[in-house]
Amino acid sequence: MLSGLLIVLLPLLLGYLVRIRSTQLQNLINSAVNSSVYLILLFMGISLAGLENLSSQLSRLGGNALLLFSITTLFNLAALWWLSRRLTLKAGNSPVIKDAPTSKLAAMQGSLLLVAVVAGGVITGLLLGPHLGEKLFNTADVLAEWVLYVLLALIGCQLRNSGMPLKQILLNRMGLAIAVTLAISSLLAGLAAAPLLSLSWNEGLAMASGFGWYSLSAILIGDQLGPLMGGVAFFNDLTRELLAFILIPLVIHRHTALAIGYGGATSMDFTLPVIQQHGGVACVPIAVVSGFILSLLSPPLILFFLSLSG
Repeated sequence: MLSGLLIVLLPLLLGYLVRIRSTQLQNLINSAVNSSVYLILLFMGISLAGLENLSSQLSRLGGNALLLFSITTLFNLAALWWLSRRLTLKAGNSPVIKDAPTSKLAAMQGSLLLVAVVAGGVITGLLLGPHLGEKLFNTADVLAEWVLYVLLALIGCQLRNSGMPLKQILLNRMGLAIAVTLAISSLLAGLAAAPLLSLSWNEGLAMASGFGWYSLSAILIGDQLGPLMGGVAFFNDLTRELLAFILIPLVIHRHTALAIGYGGATSMDFTLPVIQQHGGVACVPIAVVSGFILSLLSPPLILFFLSLSG
């Protein structure tokens, strides 16, 4: 039952054992991670093109993603609002940081690019499918799986060399509280959504365990449950990030924990500049710790819940 979990988790653990001190090599790994994500999402798009009755399947994908996103958002906002009323945490004012996005559209540009890559994969599959047939889609699946193993090793290496000591993480009670609240409420949402999505309870939990890390959740879910459910996971977690960009400036001064926590795993990277820009420097370590914990939890949780199907 756990053999699939170990096969996929092993590269992550091996990567985590590698300590890298060279800044140049760390930058190279970051670039390799981004390239791997784009490549796997391209393969996922090609696989989607191979589905029978593609138009109806894409309609189902969108409906399921919207349903999962709505339920997850409801649970997350309620739990984080409750936490915000109990944490003594107030945002301050801060000047615009260097390289921070100047508009919501600029902040969302990277997310929208990933959507374009998936769409490009679908178009590629539709154009080449009639000529190469099943061979194209099988090859895309195999290549995506091997690139996934490389990606997991690189991600493990990133987490090890992120500069976040375990002691610093555990001592930041606010970041820990936000991460735990977001994780528990997301898992409860996954349980609630599972029967509505015609999924088993453990598959519902796996779908909810991305915590906003859309590239990884799409890849892991798609590898186990097929490209359709991988697409649902991708758009569910991607929409979280897009809403976070809009939500953070609106609520961070009244409900700081909610604003920091809703972005999930993205609060340590993609949504961090927006959090700092509107919430001040005091919010940065809390957001980084929260996002780091959720990033650390997401891969093993997804893989563990999916392994229960075996």
